[in-house]
Amino acid sequence: MDELRSLAEAAGYEVVGAVEQVRRPHPRYYIGSGKAKELAETAAKLEAEKIIVGSELKTVQVYNLAKLTRLEVVDRSHLILEIFVRRASTKEAKLQIDLARLQYELAHAKEKVRLARTGEQPGFLGLGRYEVDVYYESVSRQVHSIQEKLKRIRKTRELHRERRRKLGFPMASLAGYTNSGKSTLFNALAEENVPADPRLFTTLSTTTRAISLPRDQALLTDTVGFIDKLPLTLIEAFRSTLEETIFSDLILLVVDISEPPDEVERKLECSLNVIREIGAGEIPIVTVLNKTDLISNQELQKKTEALQKYSLNAVAISALNKTNLKQLEAEIAKHLTAHVRSSFTIQMKGESQSFLSWVFDHADVQKVAYEDDSVNVSFGASPNIIDKIRDQVEKMGGIFRHEEVEGLRPKVEP
Repeated sequence: MDELRSLAEAAGYEVVGAVEQVRRPHPRYYIGSGKAKELAETAAKLEAEKIIVGSELKTVQVYNLAKLTRLEVVDRSHLILEIFVRRASTKEAKLQIDLARLQYELAHAKEKVRLARTGEQPGFLGLGRYEVDVYYESVSRQVHSIQEKLKRIRKTRELHRERRRKLGFPMASLAGYTNSGKSTLFNALAEENVPADPRLFTTLSTTTRAISLPRDQALLTDTVGFIDKLPLTLIEAFRSTLEETIFSDLILLVVDISEPPDEVERKLECSLNVIREIGAGEIPIVTVLNKTDLISNQELQKKTEALQKYSLNAVAISALNKTNLKQLEAEIAKHLTAHVRSSFTIQMKGESQSFLSWVFDHADVQKVAYEDDSVNVSFGASPNIIDKIRDQVEKMGGIFRHEEVEGLRPKVEP
């Protein structure tokens, strides 16, 4: 309920009252019929203008609650969309949010039209004048148009990513629950000034900058925050943004360790689930326990011990006070800057060509030499990429060789 209140306030609402119930979802109202009547009475007494429900509702449940309360009803998915609409600043973020909103409408369109014909209710006004096929086709055309625009933006993003990869610089991305302090940490590590405030979903688009590490440099990307029960339409709409996480060499998973233990665990589990959901589950993770300035050392130790079941590679910091950032930078460097120079020899047959193409995409290839029916490749890559290449070379019956640790790379422009 605290999170729902924060979401409502982030969307610009003033919360005047709350009603809670724990039970199985009711097919008619989601809450029980008795609780629904209590909700209607409470809303009337408080002169509320809108009802916000902290779960995702079926269209018929929204309709029935609106009919009973005579107020517009907003579920969790629609509420998050409203916040994103208010916060979007870049062209890409606005397009992604429009896409999510339209896909949400598309999923509910036929039922909305059917219900609207039975009598107008708050939140259903005007829909009755549309035929189902006309309305559905109109929304579908808009979805297609936005998807085409996002494809062009995505192509540009891929070109930028490819350029960074060819420069040979390792990449890390910040991930974590909304309001965990990712943008504050980004500013501290990159010496930047991206917007960071306590409201939910301050960051809706990615920013990438160079950061200095012991004996080297890397690229760091700030990404959109996660939230429990994030609507599937939003996950899909923001997939191109979240791809920055998928293509990273390391994920910095930021956790607000100052919150109550059950909240810390809930948000950590949610973040790990989303990371797996977007296909980034195999990327190494350094867990950043942030906001240590708000708790005692004893409380920090107790909470850290409770999280050990997750096998966390954890570093405790305060991004706001820049406490313990050197240790975090050293941990990042341990994963990213050991750029190992290696080489391998394989026979040119079967899957060799597709494997070589993958190596060119994921490693800094220095030299390729063909001899008879074999090829020798010299390259540099981060340890996790090295392991994948070695495993594949050995499966193909080839020879893999470590040569030396690569020295300092040239400076990267921010």
